[in-house]
Amino acid sequence: MINKINEMYESRTSDKYFKALWVLGLVILIVWSWSALGSIDISEKGPTIAFNIISGIFHPNLETLLGLGESGVLHLLLETAAIAFMGTIVGAVFSIPLAFLASRKVMPMPITVITRLFVMAVRTIPSFVYGLMFIRVTGPGAFAGVMTLSVTSIGMISKLFSETIDDLDDSILEALDAAGCSTFQKIRCGIIPQLWSSLISTLIFRFDMNLRDATILGVVGAGGIGAPLTFAINGYKWDEVGAILIGLIAFILIVEYSSSYIRKRLTQG
Repeated sequence: MINKINEMYESRTSDKYFKALWVLGLVILIVWSWSALGSIDISEKGPTIAFNIISGIFHPNLETLLGLGESGVLHLLLETAAIAFMGTIVGAVFSIPLAFLASRKVMPMPITVITRLFVMAVRTIPSFVYGLMFIRVTGPGAFAGVMTLSVTSIGMISKLFSETIDDLDDSILEALDAAGCSTFQKIRCGIIPQLWSSLISTLIFRFDMNLRDATILGVVGAGGIGAPLTFAINGYKWDEVGAILIGLIAFILIVEYSSSYIRKRLTQG
């Protein structure tokens, strides 16, 4: 009994040293990262601009906020949501077959490795860079935004789908193998029924992310509400900035609550 107590005490002491090393490493990383920031300079007009933005939120341009025309917030938000939705759907169409090709339970190792390297390469490029490239190809507009979000969605959705497939119950696949089912039959009858709720939840989560990305892509001319927001900021039209921000915040909160509710229902059944 005494020996066990001594062993537990020694292991606890070693854990303390291990945790101390982790804390020391974390402190070193924080100091090193902070040193990379350099000096933090705030412009002379910075506080005034910040005050004007806050004032614009409390005193928005009602014509922009409540207008139903093409320059109104509602129209811009609907365009942004449409870009995010189409980007998610198109990305999912390409992601589902890539996810099966990247799964070790479905495909042999060489195909899995090649597919995962391709998906990793797609994920390394930020959406902002994709947006700049597609604008040069298709020209500015909503189509460039859809293409950008489609490509960026492929990287994330394919990775999450393939990981979900790898975590499936092996007994069902083994039973289908014993029954002589082909790979396509195993996917249709054994994998997809188990994955359905997880796939829908992932798509909803990706749509939520694409909605925010679509706002940023509007800055580079890829459609959506980002471009009018940038023009209003550059023109010092703080009441229009406030109107756009109010609409954007309200819309994001609604989508966030709705997507969380749907994902919760899918998880709980």
